[in-house]
Amino acid sequence: MLGMEFLVILGCLILGTRYGGMGLGLISGIGLFILTFVFHLQPGQPPVDVMLTILAVIGCASVLQTAGGLNVMMKVAERILRRHPAYITILAPVTTWTLTFLCGTGHVVYTMFPIIYDIAVKKGIRPERPMAVASVASQMGIGASPVSVSVVSMVSILAQAHGVGKAIGILDLLSVSIPSTLIGVIVAALWSMNRGKDLDKDEEFQAKLKDPEQKAYIYGSSETLLDKVFPKESYWATWIFFAAIGVVVLFGSFPNLLPSFGPAGKMKPLSMNLVIQMLMLIAGAIILIVCKVNQREISNGPVFKAGMVAIVSVFGVAWMSETFFHAHFDLLKSTLAGIVASKPWMYAIVLFLVSKLVNSQGAAVAAIAPLGLSLGVDPKMMVAFFSASYGYFVLPTYPSDLACIGFDRSGTTRIGKFIINHSFIAPGLIGVGVGCLTGYLLVSIFM
Repeated sequence: MLGMEFLVILGCLILGTRYGGMGLGLISGIGLFILTFVFHLQPGQPPVDVMLTILAVIGCASVLQTAGGLNVMMKVAERILRRHPAYITILAPVTTWTLTFLCGTGHVVYTMFPIIYDIAVKKGIRPERPMAVASVASQMGIGASPVSVSVVSMVSILAQAHGVGKAIGILDLLSVSIPSTLIGVIVAALWSMNRGKDLDKDEEFQAKLKDPEQKAYIYGSSETLLDKVFPKESYWATWIFFAAIGVVVLFGSFPNLLPSFGPAGKMKPLSMNLVIQMLMLIAGAIILIVCKVNQREISNGPVFKAGMVAIVSVFGVAWMSETFFHAHFDLLKSTLAGIVASKPWMYAIVLFLVSKLVNSQGAAVAAIAPLGLSLGVDPKMMVAFFSASYGYFVLPTYPSDLACIGFDRSGTTRIGKFIINHSFIAPGLIGVGVGCLTGYLLVSIFM
């Protein structure tokens, strides 16, 4: 029975990925129904706290995008890239990582792809070099952002877990995930500097240039935001959002600033989960009112749409997974607890594989992190291997990777003959591997 139940879950995940994040969440509902009505498993608890936090963050980020705040950030990023075109392979991934770090979503990278391509191809740099690693970096930045789905999910899950004598909060997580993901990105970028053939030695590329139409298509018109003029309200929105992130970090750094509640002698400070929700709602409200945002356009933006898909995905996948794991917890604990506790890298491998199955860092964390805690994995090791939640680059099916291929008119960023040998596999493995190793060293030394 256990094997059949697991096949139901695996089947739902595989089928769901064919229909995107929304399909993943909805089809997981089918699996949940089968587990409950066919195998008579008691439904687990849906991840309500995580979903509400995601909802608050996405609400704020959506208002920010509608106000033009994201465009302001990307204009600044483009100015930096165009000033140093020779270093595009290093600067592009650092820039996309930073944008994701600031905004909490990798979907902001789409506007940067045509800019990165234009700078690279006109500098004679193989576009695959900066573009592939920039796509990978935009997703690795999710693990470093205080307002990303995966980080707020992990903070919520670890809220009651303890490492060495104290609860692991958002500052503890970020103090490891920020440097580990950034170092992983930089190492992947350094490797990318010499990948593939130089354009002047690439026979396939040179053959395309012999066709005047192909040459015009490849070098095309320049894409730029530098000539765009944004209203002052767009800049206000950006600073309001940054201020809200700063306050989140401030409360995470100094828990004594939080009010405490509970019976006398058992007072506990307000959960950071609730603090993040409040501050994101407040920031969104201030931007909406002060920056004169057209509220009708908020729900039409890509950030809002992607966020709602993430909520449905986390809802279905995490609820279905919790139902299975809760029903068989005793068996799983007796079988896996010793192995996972003594070899925490096994947890990282499972998280990595599940991330590929669900195509979402947030959904993977919501499904696997509670299991890891239940099996006795040290929360510090879960923080160390947080980079492993990004595993969906293994197959080139994620929207940002597909968009990256589409924006590379030179054809150097591609899917290989054997599918697995695509442009993102090497920088992804390097980035995640180095990120996990760096996280492990930081936790071992400082935590």
